[in-house]
Amino acid sequence: MRFAIFRRGDVRGTALIEAGVWRGLLATDARYPGDLDDLMREGESAWGRAAAVLREAPKMTDEGVVYEPPFSRPGKIICVGLNYSDHTAETHYEQPNYPTLFARFTTSLIGHGVPIVRPRVSHALDFEGELVAVVGKAGRHVAKSDALSVIAGYSIFNDGSLRDFQHKTPQWTVGKNFDGTGAFGPIFVTADELPPGATGLKLETRLNGMVVQSSNTDRLIFDVATLVATISEAVTLEPGDLIVTGTPSGIGHSRNPKLYMCPGDVIEVEIESIGLLRNGVVDEMPSRAQVASA
Repeated sequence: MRFAIFRRGDVRGTALIEAGVWRGLLATDARYPGDLDDLMREGESAWGRAAAVLREAPKMTDEGVVYEPPFSRPGKIICVGLNYSDHTAETHYEQPNYPTLFARFTTSLIGHGVPIVRPRVSHALDFEGELVAVVGKAGRHVAKSDALSVIAGYSIFNDGSLRDFQHKTPQWTVGKNFDGTGAFGPIFVTADELPPGATGLKLETRLNGMVVQSSNTDRLIFDVATLVATISEAVTLEPGDLIVTGTPSGIGHSRNPKLYMCPGDVIEVEIESIGLLRNGVVDEMPSRAQVASA
C-alpha cells in the first residue's frame, strides 16, 4: 500500500495511491481514517482498514495541495552517517565498523514541494538523498533475523546539511537540524510492496536536473536489518520512529569547486519503486520580531 499526507488550506488529509490513482479524505470528513502517525500506532491491522475506507473516497489530484511529511510526529529520527563506502572515501573519514548514528528533530522536517530553507547564518547548504525505514512495531534487543518484521515501510529523505555548522564540533547535531532542511516524502510505501529490506533499489539525486548522486540500496554498508538490531541494543524502537539510512557519494561539499544548494535551485531525490521527492530552495526570511527591531 502507498499513502501520502496532504493539506488543503488548514485541513490535513490522508490519501491512498493505487495504480497511480489518488483517493483521499480530509480530517473534517466523518469517514477520515486518521493520519499515518495515528495509524502506525494502532498496529498492522490499521493499514488495511484505512485502505478500505480510502478506496471508497473520491479521486483527487494534487492541485492546490500542500504535501506534509508522511510522519510528522515521530518519537525518534535516527540518522546514519558514512553508510556507503564511496561516500566515506569522499569525506576522508575512516570507514567505521559500527554505524555512525545521530539524531534529527521534528522541527527540521518539511514535505515534498515545500522549499528547503537556506539559513541566514550559512550558505553551505548541501544535499543528501537517502532511504528512510519506518518502524512499525516496538522492539528492544531485536535479533537481526527478526529485524525486518519491525519495519512497516519506507520513504525518501533529503538530509539537508549545513556543512560549516556540522563540522564546528565532532558532533554533527547542529548542522543536521536547521529548521526546514529535512525534506521527507511524499509517499510512504508499506514493506510488502518492496524487496526485503528495500534492497536493490536505484537511488538518484538531481540538482537542477543534473545527476549528482547515483547509487543503489544494495550498497549500504549497514543494511536495514543490521541497523534495527544495532540501534535496538541501546534504545527501544517505537512505531513511527524513522531510521534515515545514509547517503552515497556525490555530495556538494566534497566537490571542487563545492556545489551547495542556492535559492532558486530544485533538488530531487528519486528511489526506484518508492517515488520522487522534489523541493525548491529559498533563503530564510526575517522573523517579525527581527523586522520590528531592525
